Amino acid sequence: MKNYYIETSIPSFYFDTRTNNVRAQAMREWTREWWHLPKNNYSFFIGIPVIIELERTPEPKRTKCLQFVKDVQVLDYAEAIDEIIATYIHHKLMPKNEIGDAAHLAIASYYKCDFLVTWNCSHIANPNKFDHINRINTLLNLYTPKLVTPYQLLEE
Repeated sequence: MKNYYIETSIPSFYFDTRTNNVRAQAMREWTREWWHLPKNNYSFFIGIPVIIELERTPEPKRTKCLQFVKDVQVLDYAEAIDEIIATYIHHKLMPKNEIGDAAHLAIASYYKCDFLVTWNCSHIANPNKFDHINRINTLLNLYTPKLVTPYQLLEE
């Protein structure tokens, strides 16, 4: 069984409506294509940060995105996750913000998800950060999920 942590950008791009941005259109199509593939031996998870971020999304997209994740299991927010986030920020692994990138990575790592699926290629699925992420997670005795986009998963 493979465990996939679904980061906020996945439902966000699934319902992206931009028509003047070729890149965003491609990301939307790849997201939809990957999401609708047969999911044998897959389990999907989100964290509370996904719900918080989606609740900040303007309507009507907010309702669609929250509906999209309503049946996805929400992982509990353990106290240890705050310490992991603080370590990520201290080591400049992730930007300092109240909730977001560091929280997604911390939750996916803490729960040993096989994949963290995201379109955030600046701070999460950034090949230039993989070694740094792995080094910090190793120091914390944490599993490091594969940080991937839906497009990369389509290639499998």
